[in-house]
Amino acid sequence: MLRVIKKDGTLENFKEEKIKSAVKKSAERVLRPLTDDELTKICNFVKKGIDELGITDVPILTMHSLVEEALEEVNPKVAKSYKDYRNYKTDFVHAIDEVYKKAQAIMYIGDKDNANSDSSLVATKRSLIYNEFNKKLYQKFFLTTPELQACRDGFIYIHDMSARRDTMNCCLFDMENFLKGGFEMANLWYNEPKTLDAVFDVIGDVILATSAQQYGGFTVPEIDKVLAPYAEKSFEKYKKEYKEMLLDNGVDNEEYAEKMALKRVKREFEQGYQGLEYKLNSVGSSRGDYPFVTITLGLAKGVFGKMASITALEVHRKGQGKNHKPVLFPKIVFLYDENLHKEGKELHDVFKEGVLCSSKTMYPDWLSLTGKGYVSEMYKKYGKVVSPMGCRAFLSPWYERGGLDPADENDVPVFVGRFNIGAISLHLPLIYAQSKKEGKDFFEVLDYYLEMIRGIHLRTYDYLAEMRASVNPMAYCEGGFYGGHLGLHDKIEPILESATASFGITALNELQQLYNGKSLVEDGEFALLTMEHINKKIIEFKYADKRLYAIYGTPAESLCGLQVIQFRKKFGLIKNVSDREYVSNSFHCHVTEDITPIEKQDLEDRFWDLFNGGKIQYVKYPIDYNLKAIETLIERAMEKGFYEGVNLALSYCDDCGYEQLNMDECPKCGSRNLTKIERMNGYIAYSRVKGDTRLNKAKMAEIDERKSM
Repeated sequence: MLRVIKKDGTLENFKEEKIKSAVKKSAERVLRPLTDDELTKICNFVKKGIDELGITDVPILTMHSLVEEALEEVNPKVAKSYKDYRNYKTDFVHAIDEVYKKAQAIMYIGDKDNANSDSSLVATKRSLIYNEFNKKLYQKFFLTTPELQACRDGFIYIHDMSARRDTMNCCLFDMENFLKGGFEMANLWYNEPKTLDAVFDVIGDVILATSAQQYGGFTVPEIDKVLAPYAEKSFEKYKKEYKEMLLDNGVDNEEYAEKMALKRVKREFEQGYQGLEYKLNSVGSSRGDYPFVTITLGLAKGVFGKMASITALEVHRKGQGKNHKPVLFPKIVFLYDENLHKEGKELHDVFKEGVLCSSKTMYPDWLSLTGKGYVSEMYKKYGKVVSPMGCRAFLSPWYERGGLDPADENDVPVFVGRFNIGAISLHLPLIYAQSKKEGKDFFEVLDYYLEMIRGIHLRTYDYLAEMRASVNPMAYCEGGFYGGHLGLHDKIEPILESATASFGITALNELQQLYNGKSLVEDGEFALLTMEHINKKIIEFKYADKRLYAIYGTPAESLCGLQVIQFRKKFGLIKNVSDREYVSNSFHCHVTEDITPIEKQDLEDRFWDLFNGGKIQYVKYPIDYNLKAIETLIERAMEKGFYEGVNLALSYCDDCGYEQLNMDECPKCGSRNLTKIERMNGYIAYSRVKGDTRLNKAKMAEIDERKSM
């Protein structure tokens, strides 16, 4: 009697039905059903093979090999399906083992890949472990073998593998239109808020609920213009109440009623922003992190528009908690228009409050709408603001009627309500070194990886297009996204046509060093040539695929260290390329360069228009700089058309409350129990919390060596 020796060593009687069942499943996976005659032929082939081996107890691996041989004769596609499934089971076991090891590390050590995730929390640990598992599924089922190899070698880096199959990335949520007329959330109907305090509560809930259905940054653009109408409603309500109160006491004083109503609205703004800051920095999303929320402001006019901007800046500057430390979220971006914000202009007081806030907390970052470049061009030509998504991502224009290009001179671009489907970054120094090793032209090898990224993006568009609107109802059904009034069971494909996909760039400085031993400060011509080549290719892809692609200066949080490890593995230590623990972010000068803020602005200006899909410029402000100096540098950046960040090193003693720039021990009480806040990249993060850090080793090494950043 024939028996099969299973993997665990146990014996099982040989059964033809088990073979038939297994091969039928393999045939179904490739839509090629097997006939009864073919099934009989397969079983006979297997039995004949066993007879020739002269054994009665058959190892399971031998059995699988015989079945594969039989299927090769019957149908090679079914044979491949059978083999892939066997490999899948082997790979799955291996993947589970890797996930288990990572899970153990997360449970007992933590994870510092993402600065706005507190891996000491149970919910975050669970999310990180799930993400590790989902990442393995993405690698196994979504990537081709060459793509997976390119990722493992480090030539490309696919950001957020754990979420890319589930949802979209950064967005500009259309909060203004979403609120109008009311909306449904979690099967409950919400009426449109009628007062300012109510709208703050609702916005906070919407942000927490909706940002959890995506990954990446969640931006509420021009929040001052969103809030101003509700502030006016509150004002009219309170003015009426005060007038009635005064009349009841025989007094008719409308001026006093207005004064008291304004005072109450101001207080509602203060409490509203304070509540929002507490909510966004203490309530984790279902992803396990704190939602990366950005608000943009600064353009709203009138009493309530200005009040909305100024109060947000005041609340952020004053900080929260017993020691009044600034919070990390929301990130604030000031929308600068020289015709509104320069001295003597209508909103100069808003600008002054912004400068004061930046001098104390680093935020707001500053976006020029009237300087040079793409963002300013959109604003000056169409009156449309291109707010950043998250820390630095910008959308390419999508026109209402023409799509990729305007249909005619009356067509206008849409930005609010749109989103990105993810970023994939190139490792340019590694690609350059490999091309030289193989004796190939660098740009030909670069094109190979650009095409590879293009293919992954196209499959991502196609994959997400099959998603139903129910996966993110407030965005896809309730109007949070452009075109987002679908039915719950509709596919989201129509909304994806205006989405962008990003090609990320890191380590331009190291690429230049590898090319001729010079930094971006000393040269930079080859780096410029490379970026011009990439821009040309991306434009070709855009029109060939009818898709919006963007070139993104990658922030490289954990990637800045990973790319060094990947480079060293292939090419070892090379001075000024892989001899530090980190590589440079995007097009920035190396942080160790001893250059002035003005020199840094000028050196990075030449790359500005080559990174329209994601960029920020920042300079380090010395401790003795006064407000006027900071204001001058900001205005200079605004003239250049920059998205500018003020960079300081903020330190707070958690014991006595003393604050100072860049201290490791409190000079007042001697405590080392400090909170330190640094600029991570395009956003700020904790580099120290009660003696520990949320940042990874490579990023901490970079922070320690900063001179010009």
